[in-house]
Amino acid sequence: MTTARDLLIVALDGRAERVVEQGDLSLALAGAEVIDLLQAGALRLADDRIVPAGEPAPRDGLLAEAAASLVRTEPHESLDDWLWRRGRGLSTAYRSVLEAEGELTRESRRGLFARAGEHVPADSPARHRARERRAAAEPVLAALAEAAGVHGERTGEAPDITDDAVAAVLAAVNDAVVELAAERQRRAIDEAAFDNIWRGPAG
Repeated sequence: MTTARDLLIVALDGRAERVVEQGDLSLALAGAEVIDLLQAGALRLADDRIVPAGEPAPRDGLLAEAAASLVRTEPHESLDDWLWRRGRGLSTAYRSVLEAEGELTRESRRGLFARAGEHVPADSPARHRARERRAAAEPVLAALAEAAGVHGERTGEAPDITDDAVAAVLAAVNDAVVELAAERQRRAIDEAAFDNIWRGPAG
């Protein structure tokens, strides 16, 4: 299992507590992939640029796909650009793959926030591993879950991350999530203003 897979399972496992925004989760998953590829030696960070390294891509299919999509020509891709490009629809891609592998199932409505046909983690070793990492407050997974809003309101508390490159990825994910929230707010304001124009003055 990878950090991205563990993150998705954690997010779906706690869905009854809070509905996670799919855009936030996708950005966090893209960040998790960068961290896994960093730790596998498949890439390195040069300032804010993602530079492919010499190690072969991991055997995990989604992570191998991420490695194959790295920009291999200078000046290479910025970490911020990667999060937005790779993150587009990424939570859906992970759901589809994990469902095909039997790691996710669909269930009928159960619980206040549940909707019929939603993905839920299967009772599998992968789910137990993700739960163990969450229960142990493993710093990287905890930080990504925090960024995605898995635990509810974001506290903004930074975990104890000693690796500078990993810390840079986590900071970039947080910045991207904040930017996405601001964009949602702008769109909501614009839509409300548009609705008010069409409704006209009250009375």
